[in-house]
Amino acid sequence: MGRSTSPIPEFPFAKGLLVQEERLEYGRKNKKLTIGIPKEADSTESRIPLTPEAVEMMVNQGHEIIIEKDAGKQANYCDSEYSEKGGQIVDTLQEVYRSEIILKVSPLIPSEFDFVKENQVIISSLHLNSTTGDYLRNLIQKKITAIAFESIRDSDGVYPVVRAMSTIAGSTSVLVAAEYLSNVNKGKGVMLGGISGITPTEVVILGAGTAAEFAARAALGLGATVKVFDDSIKRLMELQNLLGQRLYTSIFHPQILGRVLKTADVVIGTLSPEETNQRFIIPEELVMLMKRGSVIIDLSIDKGGCFETSELRDHNNPSFVKHNVIHYCVPNITSRVARTASIAMSNVFAPMLGIIGETGGFKQQLKDDAGLRHGVYVYNGILTNDYLGRLYNLPSRDINLLMAAF
Repeated sequence: MGRSTSPIPEFPFAKGLLVQEERLEYGRKNKKLTIGIPKEADSTESRIPLTPEAVEMMVNQGHEIIIEKDAGKQANYCDSEYSEKGGQIVDTLQEVYRSEIILKVSPLIPSEFDFVKENQVIISSLHLNSTTGDYLRNLIQKKITAIAFESIRDSDGVYPVVRAMSTIAGSTSVLVAAEYLSNVNKGKGVMLGGISGITPTEVVILGAGTAAEFAARAALGLGATVKVFDDSIKRLMELQNLLGQRLYTSIFHPQILGRVLKTADVVIGTLSPEETNQRFIIPEELVMLMKRGSVIIDLSIDKGGCFETSELRDHNNPSFVKHNVIHYCVPNITSRVARTASIAMSNVFAPMLGIIGETGGFKQQLKDDAGLRHGVYVYNGILTNDYLGRLYNLPSRDINLLMAAF
């Protein structure tokens, strides 16, 4: 006799149990977050991570937003705008740091560590040029979970904060270059662009990413001649397609790059050494070939710099001259347009924090979201960034392995 091939019966009550289990899971998740926004200690940082409209949205979701007095002043947001939307305005930094999550733009400064609580979550930028071993050791000692917001990825593998800031930085870099070419900043008195009968200004862009795209758009819109270099033919082709026109493009060939730099009026660096596996993309000998009064804008200065001659500066003293070339090397160039930049950042942070609350809190979201994990460089006092570990001779562990342990 043959073996029976009748289908295995389905049990409706089993399905019901599974559905019920899912319902219990969802019912457990929603969590109220307490988010603190301190006033930036860096006088050259004018951005604020949440606008009053974003605070209103967060408060309506049941979260508590604590904001230090005058935190939004540099971005032209007054305290009353935040309080009217449900934010709590406090007078001292100590009151802000009682929050579960600290959201700020600049990295912590040494004096702020006095207020940091153990096991707190700190979301801020991470400037590799100004990060020190002591900074990391303080985070480790306090058992902090620290996230570099520029390293957070979305589900498509895109870095949303970087993209938003790069869009603004690219456009702003051309406006800054125009200022430094003019007589106002003791430049050589050249207009960035082109008019009939006069040779157009020549702008060289290193890199073909988002910042490069918007720098090229701004420069082309003013009538300048634009030349773009990148080590990826694919990115160069994509850039031309995005711009909708043909323009001079090349890979990083030293001889070609040297010839182009000799005639360039403006060079905008958007690539970091991390992206090219080179210490410097433009060595000092190539900078020495550039014309007197030409301008370098190093948008990657916060990641180590694109030029060997770059030096980290701030908005109080943003530029210097070396080899007769004007250098502008400010890591937070978007602070020049603080309100626009704040809105762009807020558009990223508000939805992200809302999801963290819906999923049951920060640690639960870390387990579920690989993109958020990618931004973590210290987790519960354990360094998780291998690059920083090697740089400062500190032990590090894989964040994904830690998630399985906690």
